[in-house]
Amino acid sequence: MAAGDLQDGKRGAYQAAGVDLGAADEALGRIRAVVASTYTPGVVRGLGAFGGLFALPTGLREPTLVASTDGVGTKTVIATATGRLRQVGRDLVNHCVNDILVQGAEPLFFLDYVASSRLDPGVVAEVVTGVAEACREAGMALLGGETAEMPGVYVTGQLDVAGTVVGIVERAAVVDGGSVAEGDVLLAFESGGLQTNGFSLARHLVLASEDRLNAPLPGDPAGRTVGAALMAEHRSFLPAVRPLLAAGLVKGMAHITGGGLPGNLPRSLPAHLGAAVRRGSWPVPAIFEHLVALGDIGVDDAYAAFNMGVGFVLVVSPTDVDAVRELVAASPAGDWARLHEIGEVVAGSGVRLE
Repeated sequence: MAAGDLQDGKRGAYQAAGVDLGAADEALGRIRAVVASTYTPGVVRGLGAFGGLFALPTGLREPTLVASTDGVGTKTVIATATGRLRQVGRDLVNHCVNDILVQGAEPLFFLDYVASSRLDPGVVAEVVTGVAEACREAGMALLGGETAEMPGVYVTGQLDVAGTVVGIVERAAVVDGGSVAEGDVLLAFESGGLQTNGFSLARHLVLASEDRLNAPLPGDPAGRTVGAALMAEHRSFLPAVRPLLAAGLVKGMAHITGGGLPGNLPRSLPAHLGAAVRRGSWPVPAIFEHLVALGDIGVDDAYAAFNMGVGFVLVVSPTDVDAVRELVAASPAGDWARLHEIGEVVAGSGVRLE
């Protein structure tokens, strides 16, 4: 039997088990060019190798790698329902970049994972195109990844995405919150939406009727539907924070993901310090008010489940607030990069909502 016959036999056996190798090959063919478009000078070997190869940049005295792996949760269900698959690719990258940004790291490369019960090459290409777009914007390479077709594991018609980012920081420049002191100021960037957390609760509240995704969102100044507001981008805060790190103006940072402010802000503070956060000191997007009303959710539960409009928090010295605002305003981040003074560091522990 010829090698081609063996390969055909393997494809037939796999297809009988519910796995289409041809779809995987087609998906790879569609994404090859878009992945290559992200390559930076550090890429030694990328897509197609068993393992991606990346040369570390020179010039650092004690280069320290920072890595994080995450996903976008069940936001993929909303993405599938609304046809916004490219967005979850972007969200995946931005979420991971923000996680290592908290330590002051610059992203080097990214690895992605896309899985479903049955691979649709068009769906894979759309997701990975979003991943590549966000990687290019962050200045990092999409070094490799995996597409997996697993019938019996994933729900038919849905997909799962996950990613790993690796970044680098000078060891002496790691931001660890060690210099944070009582009286330091909390400055917050707006999230614009749910980012990639709280979607299991949001879906439970919204998807009782599929039509509710297409309903106008009450009180939304942009006139969006509920579905469009739920799919608001998980922003990358890297372009706004880069100049602050270069100037040495940040003592601590928190990416407000699962667990909201109470679950994430303490992670960036010394054990003997907490935070007093003033409710009403930043705009709360209409989607949160809508979800809270749908579920009759109490204040504590809402702030634990959702970010409530706060995407990323900086801890800075009171004497540096004006300088931080000026650098952010001059950054290439965009119109969304508005800082709100939401509270201060206090003695004690945890987060006190006032």
